[in-house]
Amino acid sequence: MKVAKFGGSSLANATQIKKVGEIIKSDPERKFIVVSAPGKRHQTDTKMTDLLIQMGNSYLNGLQYETNLKLIMDRFTEIIEELNLSNELLIEFETMIKTVLNAEQSNADKLDAIKAIGEDSSAKIVSAYLQSMEIDAHYINPLDAGIIVSDEPGNAQILPGSLAKIYTLHEKDGVLVIPGFFGYTEQGKLTTFSRGGSDITGSIIAAGVKAELYENFTDVNSVYSVNPNIVNDPKEITILTYKEMRELSYAGFSVFHDEALIPVIKEKIPICIKNTNNPDAKGTFIVSEREVKEDECVSGIASDTGFCSLYVSKYLMNREIGFGRKLLGILEAEGISFEHAPSGIDDMSVIIRERNISPSKEAIVINRIKEELHPDMVSLHRGIAIIMVVGEGLVNTIGVAHKAIAALTEARVNIEMINQGSSEVSMMFGIQSTDMDRAIKSIYNAYFVKK
Repeated sequence: MKVAKFGGSSLANATQIKKVGEIIKSDPERKFIVVSAPGKRHQTDTKMTDLLIQMGNSYLNGLQYETNLKLIMDRFTEIIEELNLSNELLIEFETMIKTVLNAEQSNADKLDAIKAIGEDSSAKIVSAYLQSMEIDAHYINPLDAGIIVSDEPGNAQILPGSLAKIYTLHEKDGVLVIPGFFGYTEQGKLTTFSRGGSDITGSIIAAGVKAELYENFTDVNSVYSVNPNIVNDPKEITILTYKEMRELSYAGFSVFHDEALIPVIKEKIPICIKNTNNPDAKGTFIVSEREVKEDECVSGIASDTGFCSLYVSKYLMNREIGFGRKLLGILEAEGISFEHAPSGIDDMSVIIRERNISPSKEAIVINRIKEELHPDMVSLHRGIAIIMVVGEGLVNTIGVAHKAIAALTEARVNIEMINQGSSEVSMMFGIQSTDMDRAIKSIYNAYFVKK
């Protein structure tokens, strides 16, 4: 028994949805289907979720929103007509949108409900199309599915006890189609996961029903060892561990949401990343353990931009009890989360996502550090990129760090920060964002190109 999740590219138009129908029909073990909102039909297209967000923001700010509403409805009309489905679905979708817009609730809750319309409508379309194929399919609302979450709009977390409720889905007949990306609080309020959260829903359903396999369908044959937009024809990865995939996803691998691994890790359910456009391809398996060969200790190289480094230096910092706690406490008090905090004897760096610390907030933080911690130096550097070299064999392989550092030296890239040791499966390098592509190519050649 399998749970299959289909991403936005798999549901972008009627042609793609027809492929999804054939994939579901080809394997009766695919009983639970989780869907995203329609994605881009072509490179310059706009995702349905983005259209919904634009419409919601316009409405909430008292601006003209009807143009976005028309674009949304035109998109649904195109899909429904090409699939020869009932126009009653269009009436239902437009009524649902207007009901949400006119509901009396906070702006955050209303925007969450607006964003969820893409996935909810997608699930109803897929369910109706499967029925037209004479498949016994049923739309299941996340509330009825048992997806109970915390009351954190845009960042919901699954609550204990939900998995037991989800397991009762076994009692229902046929193929169950469930919208991804959102759940309901204990008070019955719709709340979304973080962006890309349909992966999270798929993982929660797989864990809840104790699936034998969680299939995640996207638009690539497998996970690649590096971003194919940076390196041409990179090596495909056939198998990864949960730890490796989580590190790679965190650091920029967009094929899978990094938070989505948590539910399946606990139940040790294997995942397979597959291609909707080439479903016979083997794909990439993500499992709890794998055999590691010494000459293949690195699985992948991930990268992401948009970081900054808060640097604090103070002589004999290591002897000052509570210094690190006080520093991080200032960030906590200002509502700023951090990513990494490598430290030395007299200095400490805190890596922060740039979007989490505005220039005005930066000034407040630096002033508080100066007044409360009396450092010798404090500064914040923006434009930092993070590169993660990931592999289960890193901790036991001699010379693996040297290869990466030598590759960066050869590419004439200055290393702003190194963090190795906090994870058994990754090394992290901080560099200037302008050097990232050059650095990635050099590191990839060091590990994957035989000389």
